[in-house]
Amino acid sequence: MKTRDPELQNELDAALHARSELGSEYEPALVESFLEKVEQRLDSTLDRRVRRHLAEQRVSVARGAHQPQPLGNFGERYGFGIISLILAVPLSAIGASTAHTGGLVVAWLGIVAVNAVHAARSRPWFSRRPGRADSDWED
Repeated sequence: MKTRDPELQNELDAALHARSELGSEYEPALVESFLEKVEQRLDSTLDRRVRRHLAEQRVSVARGAHQPQPLGNFGERYGFGIISLILAVPLSAIGASTAHTGGLVVAWLGIVAVNAVHAARSRPWFSRRPGRADSDWED
């Protein structure tokens, strides 16, 4: 197994060598030790990435730049709409068969309302006003 991290590769090689010398009865301890080192490495990498991202955000805010809203991928942007259109077929059939035209209209009003709320919540202009607390209980 080749990794991009030579230190982890050395640790893995050492753990495998120690297992061959010590035997299988020490295997759980060796595996746990190796996994702890991998976890520490992941934690440090994640911490470094988060710090870098926060620093980039602070710099852009200090420069007065607006934070661009991520557009997301195709599934995030259009998945909800596609699923609601797929579900619209049976909802329309049920509404039309039980309440005729009125049921069909109510079904489609519900579909349009759900999609409108979803679209409004995913837009950057749909956010809290500046200075407003997250809870009415906080001052």
